[in-house]
Amino acid sequence: MLEEIRQQPAALERTLKSELPGFEELRKRLASKRPRLIVLAARGTSDNAAQFGRYLLELTTGIPVSLAAPSVLTLYGTALEYKDVLVVAISQSGESTDTNLVLQRAREGGAVTIGITNEPESSLAKLPEHLFCVRAGREQSIAATKTYTGQLLALYLLAYALGAPIEIADLDALAGHAAAALELESRIATQAERYTFMTQAVVVGRGLNYANAFEFALKLMETCYVVAERFSSADLMHGPIAMVQSAFPAFLFAPSGVSWPGLRDMIETLRKLKAETLVITDLSNKDVLDLSPRAICLPMKLARKSALPEDVYTAIPYIIPAQLFSALLAEQKGLDPDRPRTLSKVTQTM
Repeated sequence: MLEEIRQQPAALERTLKSELPGFEELRKRLASKRPRLIVLAARGTSDNAAQFGRYLLELTTGIPVSLAAPSVLTLYGTALEYKDVLVVAISQSGESTDTNLVLQRAREGGAVTIGITNEPESSLAKLPEHLFCVRAGREQSIAATKTYTGQLLALYLLAYALGAPIEIADLDALAGHAAAALELESRIATQAERYTFMTQAVVVGRGLNYANAFEFALKLMETCYVVAERFSSADLMHGPIAMVQSAFPAFLFAPSGVSWPGLRDMIETLRKLKAETLVITDLSNKDVLDLSPRAICLPMKLARKSALPEDVYTAIPYIIPAQLFSALLAEQKGLDPDRPRTLSKVTQTM
């Protein structure tokens, strides 16, 4: 897992270089007929990537996005109306049975279909009109890391193909940001020691980092066996905050931008409750360092002043410290993050 986390800068570079021409062709096609709706189908880590895609695509294109509920098709056999719909299936292995069935039924129903996978010879690869590959190389660890960030990059490219004001130069810079995040590994290892006996936690993110809250929590659950609940800062205040007490571990993604005021209030609330708070941020948000002295601060300014949200390019750099924390904490706990109990690399569900 650690080795695959370290491979992410190169994987991002390969994916952008290899897949950009295909997305340029898709951009030409979609320019003449934009979809009225986008549906994203995925499971597990890929579903967390889809959650990010939902925010990114709606924010940058104005097109409504829905996350597919595969059981509507696989269990209930419902026929859906796919006219003028873009359906995107996202899968690391390309062998998720229910996700593939959603894509198959969508194409039969007249949708424009896209597949995003790390396995170009998989079952998924044979189904869509447009196939895009995450060029991460074979992922050996059961805990997906480099394929997650590759999927996020593919979703940025999809937004670009749909006419969003995504700058390719900004996407090209993400590999460098990922490399800079990796330089924090030794510091994160020291911080992880403090949490060796952690058995429960809450992970908080909002907007473009809401998906990262889900992904960080998933990594803590599957590699460290920590019961990790994940919330937006708004949802946490609607009841679940009652479970937080003194020394309760809380992890937050806190970029600058529109989500920061609410997250700042959340951090102040957690401080009053004397929770054990650790924040992931970057140099654009210096205010957070006064509130959370144990912050993991990425050594660059990621905020962008443009037509896009200020935090639009934070998701990939921000998840890397969380991945490192999970892998290093598993080692502290004497666990093997590459082979979590009861899990296998390919999960097939209907």
